[in-house]
Amino acid sequence: MQRAIGQLLTQAARRFGSKIALIHAERRWSFTELEEACDRLGSGLQGLGIEVGDRVSIYAPNSAEWLIAYYAVLKIGGVVNPLNLMLTPQEAAYAMSDCGSVAVIGTIDKIAALAPVRHQTKLRHLISHGHEAGESLPIGVRSFDELIEDGKRVPLNEPAITADSLSTIGYTSGTTGHPKGAMLTHEAILLNTAMTATMHVRTERDVVVTALPCSHVYGNVVMNAAIAQGMTLVMHRTFDAVAVLDSIEQHRATMFEGVPTMYMYLLGVPDLARRDLSSLTRCTVGGQTMPVVKMEQVEAALGCPLLELWGMTELGGLGATHSAYGPRRLGSIGVALPHMQARIASVEEPTREMPIGEVGELQMRGRLNMLGYVNRPEATAEALIAGGWLRTGDLARIDQDGCITIVDRLKDMVITAGFNIYPAELERVIAEHPDVAMVAVGSVADPDKGELAKAYIVLKQGAKGDVVDFERHCRERLAAYKVPRAFAFVADLPKTSSGKVMRRLLHQLDT
Repeated sequence: MQRAIGQLLTQAARRFGSKIALIHAERRWSFTELEEACDRLGSGLQGLGIEVGDRVSIYAPNSAEWLIAYYAVLKIGGVVNPLNLMLTPQEAAYAMSDCGSVAVIGTIDKIAALAPVRHQTKLRHLISHGHEAGESLPIGVRSFDELIEDGKRVPLNEPAITADSLSTIGYTSGTTGHPKGAMLTHEAILLNTAMTATMHVRTERDVVVTALPCSHVYGNVVMNAAIAQGMTLVMHRTFDAVAVLDSIEQHRATMFEGVPTMYMYLLGVPDLARRDLSSLTRCTVGGQTMPVVKMEQVEAALGCPLLELWGMTELGGLGATHSAYGPRRLGSIGVALPHMQARIASVEEPTREMPIGEVGELQMRGRLNMLGYVNRPEATAEALIAGGWLRTGDLARIDQDGCITIVDRLKDMVITAGFNIYPAELERVIAEHPDVAMVAVGSVADPDKGELAKAYIVLKQGAKGDVVDFERHCRERLAAYKVPRAFAFVADLPKTSSGKVMRRLLHQLDT
């Protein structure tokens, strides 16, 4: 295995040369072309004075520039800070200030929007792309393309990076207060990439279509695995169900990777049954739990296995998944990645392991675990506990074969009159109703019972939505205390940039 992430692209260029590595916005890049652009940008960054250990933020949507910037920064020994595209300038400034970024690379609109908050950061360089040729840039902003043009075409001398060197600072979603920056080593990213490729049997024969943001750990491991294994990566700037299906057909993709909502939208494409998707050999889904009935519909529609996976920022990618050649259990996230251990621990006593089959907090241990959170020793101590275990915040159970089933997020659990209600369980049941396209369950305050469950349902086209019918459907399948006390039919659900449903924002649909 490589010592440094920057070596992935260098070695891939040597092995695969003129083979197409990336297809984006109708442009094709070979491995050699990406490597040349990466070397030139790295040289340009060094010319600006960016040194080993300097933090560089990337604030842009999926693009060839994102990929080139990522490997260029890492090849010169910098530390990448991938920023969620949905962050406001103020939120982005907080993250960049917290991790000490000295430079930010992004699209011209994102870079220009940082002007009012730049003083809150330690930024010395703002580098933009996506502007028209000849367009004048704001004062103090450098052109990404010009840095590449002016850079030297020589292989960069990789600095003394060890496997334990810091490579990435990725920020959590920040459900309460400010987000936390998880510090990840080169080894954690490289090992995650290698083990993901191993479990899913990713090879140079594969063509993968994805609209997952490169800034998200799921999208990042998809990108890294494609480069490392010589795959062709068909990258979409944003998710569009019809455009994704077009790409699968046009490029004879062998894999599509996405979050549950993406698959829900694919199922809703009117001409899905007439599409030629025979090239697909397996797809992956992660980011959130997905009702089994919907997974079965996806497998039937796409004609290939759907491999569930689970991961988190603090692991730099996956923590568990299914083997492409091994047994699968729909609704389970599979087993811990090689070189990792998983256990279920008591929520009240995090160091006490729970018996097989009982629900508790999922904890992970191994070489993928983060070093800790930037400038947050107390949060680090709360997350990384005795024995090297990482608390994930996910409620789960594990069976005697080591297969893990996520029950829900600990913070999303609804407590009604002392009873624990898991939104994911309710969502799985409601999703079985034939009129449902998507569903999310949140909580509403109640003076007597504390909280009550409320279901927000996106109906299939043409369905009318009958509350009485949905209540009957739930009562036939759930204990009385679990049945949602309210149903709302909505046009869409609030989602993150990666397509995950944000349960904490469901209440905004009530206004």
